[in-house]
Amino acid sequence: MSRVWPDDLGSRNPAPPSRRLLLGELSALVEWPRGLLRMPTRGLPRGDGHPVMVIPGFGADDHATWPLRRALARLGYDVHGWEQGRNLGMRRAIGRALDDRIRELAETGGPVSLIGWSLGGVFARELARGRPDAVRRVITLGSPIGHHPHANNMERLFRLANPRHTGEIDWDGFTRREVAPPVPCVAIYSPRDGIVAARCCQERPGPNTENVAVDGSHMALVANRRVLRAIAERLPR
Repeated sequence: MSRVWPDDLGSRNPAPPSRRLLLGELSALVEWPRGLLRMPTRGLPRGDGHPVMVIPGFGADDHATWPLRRALARLGYDVHGWEQGRNLGMRRAIGRALDDRIRELAETGGPVSLIGWSLGGVFARELARGRPDAVRRVITLGSPIGHHPHANNMERLFRLANPRHTGEIDWDGFTRREVAPPVPCVAIYSPRDGIVAARCCQERPGPNTENVAVDGSHMALVANRRVLRAIAERLPR
């Protein structure tokens, strides 16, 4: 694992991951069974019991994040799914429901750590931006949080699921969202991500941000042992 930041940050080239990287996502067919069978927690730091919410990526639901949630629960955290069904994009009602849940969890168990996979990480950052007093930290997994919103291989599917989404970019809004929320933020990404361009998954360097590279496919980040270790080492901080 290492911290990396691209030298060409100023470039706005929207190129998504190459076909070679996209085909490499087939490795998820091997990575997922491993994660389902066993996500080893031996030797990892124990949790302090604070609440953790895991938000699934586009097209996924709480069933998809189960391997990671199960492992974090074994480490001693109070782990929750997002409980909003399949993630097809942010809706106003979903945003209100998540904000209410974060507030409720924080009132009973202290500030919440938010872990968001892919699009779920985008949601996590914005939820933390709106309620920083209730959020302990944000950890994103292969999330498209910067550089260019179209540098991914899911844009067409997203438009199909969201007919009102024209594809036009609100650059002012996107530039504001690139700035990390005012809580500790960890961006975990894979250099061989075939869904979202790796440089789009990294936080801008700052006093409250960290970028961690792991090996693995985008589609199996929530069943990846290296991801689990990176999270487990940072949650207790």
